[in-house]
Amino acid sequence: MKFESYHPVINLIYFVYVIVCTVLFRHPFFVLCSFLSSFVYSVKLKGKKALILNIILTILTVPYALWYAFYNHFGVTELRQNFIGNSITLESTVYGLVLGFIIISVVMWMECVHDIMTADKWIYLLGRISPKCSLFLSIALRMIPRIKTRHKKVDDAQCSVGRGMRQGKFLRRIFNWFREASMVLTWFTEDLVTVSDSMRSRGYTLRGRTAFSIYRFDNRDRCFVLVMFFTISSCLAAHLLDQTNILYDPRIIFNPMTFMSYVFYAVYMLSCLLPMIVEIIGEESFRRSRGRVSGKNTKQEAGR
Repeated sequence: MKFESYHPVINLIYFVYVIVCTVLFRHPFFVLCSFLSSFVYSVKLKGKKALILNIILTILTVPYALWYAFYNHFGVTELRQNFIGNSITLESTVYGLVLGFIIISVVMWMECVHDIMTADKWIYLLGRISPKCSLFLSIALRMIPRIKTRHKKVDDAQCSVGRGMRQGKFLRRIFNWFREASMVLTWFTEDLVTVSDSMRSRGYTLRGRTAFSIYRFDNRDRCFVLVMFFTISSCLAAHLLDQTNILYDPRIIFNPMTFMSYVFYAVYMLSCLLPMIVEIIGEESFRRSRGRVSGKNTKQEAGR
């Protein structure tokens, strides 16, 4: 059981929720929760490639904070002066660091969106709202790999007669590239018209047209919706009670910490970690089921 196996509407609502909260909340704890959750989950989905990218983005937050403090002057705790005599304050530096973590958290959440929200999910969601938009998206997504394949065929054919992109001098290579691009563009235009006419003749844009879908809203999705509704309501209450922001100008001032503050922190951490919790529970369930099947097979072989 993985988060990507849930209904596309749930995936979309969840990612919209966490990205909006990441952008709106300025409290360091909320920013840190979103950063750590997006970091861990993106690494869980994409592996080493995401780990390297996330580490690079995290390192870049420091120069961004210094740049922000250099050009934005507010706060009363002066650290030093820049070369033109403006003050670099602690408040502006901390706020720049918070903004940097917010930006990279959004980028890492978008990495997760790219991995979870596949093309068939977007087509399914848009097909319910606008069949024409869904038709355009499906054609565009299908055309991208076809353009690559067609370009490779054209380049191989041109290379066989000495007119490839990697043949000849520099100006000749540029000319050859434009020739191949013209061939591919001509084919793409003709094929786009053919595909559009074919889909229209099948009644794809007719009002009330239904389409086959493998997605069903089951009890597992309903349970997740209940949990997500609870977390969204709690975060909305925290935002209305001004528990998600702090003051950075003229001084860094936190709101008084109460029991409800810790409750809001725990709920927000839970909401950010929901996909990871689902992944871990699913993997553990699969591991136990596999162990039970292996144990039964072992007993059967022993009985023989």
